[in-house]
Formats: sequence, structure tokens, C-alpha cells
Amino acid sequence: MQIGLFTSGYQRNPLRDAFADAERFGYDYVELWGGRPHAFAPDLKAGDLAAVRALADQHGVPIRVYTPEHNAYPYNFMIGSESQRADAIDYLTTCLDMGKAMGAEFTVISPAHAGYRTPRAEVNERLVDSVTQLARHAERIGHTLVVEALTPYESNVCTTADDLAWLLDQVGSPNLAAMCDIVPPFVQHESIVGYLDKLGDRMRHLHVVDSDGSSDTHLVPGEGVIPLRELLAEFRAAGYDGTATIELVTNYLNEPRLYARRAIDELRALLED
Repeated sequence: MQIGLFTSGYQRNPLRDAFADAERFGYDYVELWGGRPHAFAPDLKAGDLAAVRALADQHGVPIRVYTPEHNAYPYNFMIGSESQRADAIDYLTTCLDMGKAMGAEFTVISPAHAGYRTPRAEVNERLVDSVTQLARHAERIGHTLVVEALTPYESNVCTTADDLAWLLDQVGSPNLAAMCDIVPPFVQHESIVGYLDKLGDRMRHLHVVDSDGSSDTHLVPGEGVIPLRELLAEFRAAGYDGTATIELVTNYLNEPRLYARRAIDELRALLED
């Protein structure tokens, strides 16, 4: 299992700190957060891409995953007018182009909240239409689009393995896959290992963190209540040998390197048991 560092936790630090720490602490790769000031796709397209790729080369840490910021202002393809949706799709198309250009294996999206009053039929139609557009672009450029389910605290669109499997079936693209952030199934009492059964080889990625069981907070492995040692053993027994990013986001912004070090030390110890 390849262990990745998510750069979102370093958003108040220079991006070079994340790459330097990934190298120092023994991470296998970086999952690059696509937000300012680090790797916002329009900035990459305007000329910043070369500097980001240079950081990966300098530290010998590849960018295997690109995860653009798009679940809050100003981009959310699940809510607002058609022109707002089109703007979000244009932005994510650029994100796919930049993911491909930086050499990432795939670009990750996660459908955000569609609004409390939106009928389910309208939600489903908008979701399928939007992801189909993005998947077709991924096919054209030879890249892979991966969809992540969110917690019910964050979204009312795609929150379970069943939702992901349904979406992949509806779109029907060879360049579309899914992933499992282990917090969403845990907080809603869904089987985490069930993702493997329901998605099979269409599950391409993991976000591995810990959880308090009652919020969307992402904690350092070992500091929550998920039985991680047993869970990781089940994933390995099932033959999962893909990427697994320790997705520390905003909970540790004050000292990201301290927690990035602790997180990989804790996770490697759990994997060795």
C-alpha cells in the first residue's frame, strides 16, 4: 500500500514545505490540493505548473493524485444556475488537464451539496450529466477521473458506496473510477470494507484517517475511534495494493509537519502489526 501526504494541511505554509516533509518522513507520494496559494488549476495553466513539477523532481516525491478545491465558493457543479454549473465544469475540465500535465495518475472530485430544496430527480440528472461531461473529457486526454463520496454533514448527493456504484453505472466510462474516504461510511454506520465488494476493481484510491464517529473531522490515525488496525488488515487481505493518502485537512493547520510525521509513523506501525 502506497502512503501519500495531502498538501491541503499545508495551505498556510509554502508548498515546498509539504514536498520537503513528504521526503523527510518517508511518504511514497503527494496528493496535491488544488487551491490557492498552492496549485489552483488556472494558476498552474498560467505558468505555475513548471514550479510545482520542479518541487516533485527536487524532492523525489511524485504527484500521484490531484484533488482540486471545488466544494465551496466559487465552484460547485451541483447547485445554482445552469451558467454556474457550466462555469464549474469548465474549471474542472482545466483541473483534469492540469492533473494530466503534472503526471498524476488521476484527478479526484467529490459532488458537493445540491441544496435542501432540490428534488432528487433533479439532483440525479445534474450529477450524471456533469460527471459524464468530465469523464468524456478524461477519455479524450487519456486521464482518469475518480469520484469521492462525502459525509452527510457535507453533501446530500453522493455519500455511500451504493451512490458511487450507481453513478459509475450511469456514466459508463472506462476513465471513471471511485474511491473510499473511510470517514463517510464510518460516521453513517456503513460498512467500510463493503466498498470493496460494491466497487471491486473500480475502487482506485483510499483516504485513510481517523474519526470521532460523529462529525466530518479527519484525525491523525490512532487518535479517533475507527478500528484502523483491523480495517487495514481487511483491505490488505482483500488484495488492495493501491494508493492511500493520509488526508489531514484543516484540523492541524497550525503545525502540519508535526502531525504529518506522527500520522505516517502511526499508520506504518498499524500496517506492520
